[in-house]
Amino acid sequence: MKNLIIDQGNSSSKVSLYENDVLAFTERYETLDVELLRRIKRETGWEQSILSSVVGSEETLLRWLEDHSDRFVLLDENTPLPIGNLYKTPRTLGKDRIAVCVGANHLCPNRNLLVIDAGTAITYDIVNSENNYVGGNISLGLDMRFRSLNTFTRKLPLVTVEEQCPLTGSDTREAILSGVVNGLTYEIEGFIDSFRAIYPKLLVFLTGGNAKYFEKRIKYCNFVVPNLLSLGLNRILMFR
Repeated sequence: MKNLIIDQGNSSSKVSLYENDVLAFTERYETLDVELLRRIKRETGWEQSILSSVVGSEETLLRWLEDHSDRFVLLDENTPLPIGNLYKTPRTLGKDRIAVCVGANHLCPNRNLLVIDAGTAITYDIVNSENNYVGGNISLGLDMRFRSLNTFTRKLPLVTVEEQCPLTGSDTREAILSGVVNGLTYEIEGFIDSFRAIYPKLLVFLTGGNAKYFEKRIKYCNFVVPNLLSLGLNRILMFR
């Protein structure tokens, strides 16, 4: 079965094709419209589709997907999931958060899991060994921290992430770089340590745009899975 996976974000959309559980391709597009989907349909012959959107999609797009899919899923709080959801307010739960947890649980079922999605924001989410999503935390990602220091102060410059980061800054730029990068690293490790004390044999997944950057900076990380979100969406689509 060929599955079209669409993750529609604020500024771009990531479109992936899975053949059952195997990722065939993934591309990012600035504009998501019917013409693009029609071309992908013609080139790949996808059969099922799922759309996860943080911005809301046009009715024309939704109708086209529904009309041209053997099965179409618009991910929302009522969509059946392969894991339980113990979140008190499912309607407000980010679709990306539940999807990465479904992906991690598919890879390691019946285990305590911490999924860290290091993107624009950084999220920490727990799936327990009974295959239930428990909840998690949301914090500022790297870029948001750098931009906040620049935006909400009068003199601090806008700094961008660098591969090398000193422990002690010898000038203002280095001081910001060290404070942001090391501060977030300590935050991640602190959450991991706290969750490990509660959930035995906890496995840690790292995903998101800054996953590779933090992979070599944190002490405990079992898996780095860049496509964890699309994998989770694919599993939701295949779940009956």
